[in-house]
Amino acid sequence: MTLTDSGVDPALLLLAGFAVFVAVALALDLGVFHRAAHVVSTREALRWTAVWVTAAVIFGGLILAVFGSDRAVEFFTGYVVEYSLSVDNVFVFGLVFAAFAIPRELQHRVLFWGVLGALVMRGVLIFLGAELVERFEWLLLIFGAFLVLTGVRLLRRGGETAAHPEDSPIVRFARRHLRVTAELHGQAFFVGRGAARAATPLFLCLLVVEASDLLFAVDSIPAIFGITTDPLIVFTSNAFAILGLRSLYFVLSEAADRFRYLGVGLGAVLLFIGLKLLASPWIHLPPAASLIVVATILGIAIGLSVRADRRDADGAGPSGG
Repeated sequence: MTLTDSGVDPALLLLAGFAVFVAVALALDLGVFHRAAHVVSTREALRWTAVWVTAAVIFGGLILAVFGSDRAVEFFTGYVVEYSLSVDNVFVFGLVFAAFAIPRELQHRVLFWGVLGALVMRGVLIFLGAELVERFEWLLLIFGAFLVLTGVRLLRRGGETAAHPEDSPIVRFARRHLRVTAELHGQAFFVGRGAARAATPLFLCLLVVEASDLLFAVDSIPAIFGITTDPLIVFTSNAFAILGLRSLYFVLSEAADRFRYLGVGLGAVLLFIGLKLLASPWIHLPPAASLIVVATILGIAIGLSVRADRRDADGAGPSGG
């Protein structure tokens, strides 16, 4: 007897299992593996990256087993797109931590709570968006036009993103309405000051991280709706990308400048998905074709970045002594 025959909605069952997995994984992450503040090494970050990618692959396998190949390809396409777009978050997180002078041993704590907040915010936005798209299908055309404009803007700027966390409106608002200490107090977001409590710069940093993810969601959520409107696939592919974002940050934070053409590649991906949405009333691309196009664009961008980095290193080598 299958799950469908038994009257159990397989989508709800998968979503419930996913929620339990995330809750257990995050509890172990903060309560066991990162209970004490420490600098996350590149090797440790690579291990965690492998864990989250493997978990996403296993979940994709479950979707394949339950719903078939088309839905599984949609999940993997969405996951690749969302994970790739996370590179922009990595760049901004580095600027935010530098602006607030957050030492490396405290950065994981900020990213942990930032990820938790991002999961909640994106979950609300995704399920609200799915409901709106189901009622007003023409919204997909608006998403498509927005993605085309965003992609063109990234291509014209060479993939560069601007970020000035010290001038963020949310920081100015917090400083006006909260007591903020001048110095950090270990891992604490708030400390007691007499009868009152004061926020620390670590909390201000967390606010900016949450705000930046909300801004990035404006690009990433329409992008995933350009691949599928299935709420289960949209949310879980987004969530797996977010869950792997912390380890991705510690892997790439020291080498983000080596992927100089990845931003251009992301612009091209957004442009492709936007055009795909705009053409959807007349042209339907199978999920596998979308995955091949996205993977090809990103592969070319990464390959060109690696080649340029090696060329610069070879050019600097002889005169570097």
